[in-house]
Amino acid sequence: MSNAPRRPGRHFLQIPGPTPVPERVLSAMSRQMLDHRGADFQKLGKSVLSGIKTIFKTAGPVIIYPSSGTGAWEAALTNTLSPGDRVLMVETGQFAVLWKQMADRLGLRAEVIQTDWRIGADPAEIEEHLRRDKDRLIKAVCVVHNETSSGCMTPLEEIRRALDAADHPALFMTDTISGLGTADLRHDEWGIDVTVSGSQKGMMLPPGLSFTAVSEKALAASRTAKLARSYFSWDDMLSNNANGFFPYTPATGLLYGLDEAIKLLNEEGLENVFARHARLGAATRAAVRAWGLEINCRDPKYYSQAVTTVLVPEGHNADALRALALDTFDISLGTGLNKLATKAFRIGHLGDTNDLTVLGALTGVEMSLELAGIPHKKGGVQAAMSVITDSMNKSPRAEAA
Repeated sequence: MSNAPRRPGRHFLQIPGPTPVPERVLSAMSRQMLDHRGADFQKLGKSVLSGIKTIFKTAGPVIIYPSSGTGAWEAALTNTLSPGDRVLMVETGQFAVLWKQMADRLGLRAEVIQTDWRIGADPAEIEEHLRRDKDRLIKAVCVVHNETSSGCMTPLEEIRRALDAADHPALFMTDTISGLGTADLRHDEWGIDVTVSGSQKGMMLPPGLSFTAVSEKALAASRTAKLARSYFSWDDMLSNNANGFFPYTPATGLLYGLDEAIKLLNEEGLENVFARHARLGAATRAAVRAWGLEINCRDPKYYSQAVTTVLVPEGHNADALRALALDTFDISLGTGLNKLATKAFRIGHLGDTNDLTVLGALTGVEMSLELAGIPHKKGGVQAAMSVITDSMNKSPRAEAA
């Protein structure tokens, strides 16, 4: 038992996931368990399996696994590909690296377009690479929608146009684990074949559920794919999901929460959800610029709406700053990953968060920069406030008033 004194007030969880869980979702998850083969569970199953489609903007199936998003990565690859298949990937950050490592372990041949981790995937480079594949040997193009390590977001609709311009038949797969519920995602309209996500970020749930939206083209590929699969077999899931059930014991408590989270997102309105995340991202970046620090994402085209990765000046340690911020102000900031370790910290502004919460977090960061002796200018919080109030003044609500 800790002898540390009690810390009053709330903890600021400003990592890019897991994110704070809304009270309504917490309450929903506290319900008693159901017979997962009974009629009451069937109603819950049908509700979440139908409701999650509205978040992906798809009419097709969305498969829900009791797993992290990594499980959905594996399901995407094993259900559609065969040993030795070539896949094209873009290294936009640490999670793209991990997806590529998984492809290697599964016996696939990954071709990687490198970046400096400071932009998203470049559609022109993907198109050029696919045009060179005259024999159409590349079977899938895999990109991370929102790269939480680097704070860069890829424009998925432009990637779809790149595949079409190259007239290439490869499957289009994306990881939107931190993009879903934070930025627009149109699985059907943008011609995405496999879209994978997780519960603990924009969906405002604890970790433990993954989601996989699949197209008819992906389903057709699964019928001839030769990679081994068992737990992550789409066939088993889809046959049971058709009646609202699952082939094995489901995570009932999390499904209660998912049902409530879907309601919350639709009550706010997805366009309003995206506008809120865009506003909070712009406010955070304004604060970083005012401090005189460097945003890792170097091209505004690729700015993330979910997280801002901030580089610290040379000679300073981002982890020391994070430790000071936690100890002094009870705020958790995201760590730098892989090549950004100790060089960057991340400010999450996603999920069940609002303007005042982000302004409070930025206040904690600004005071921490001062106490840590990191060179910076004053006024970051004021700059963020200006972005938010300017946005409010331009909103339809303000005009109506």
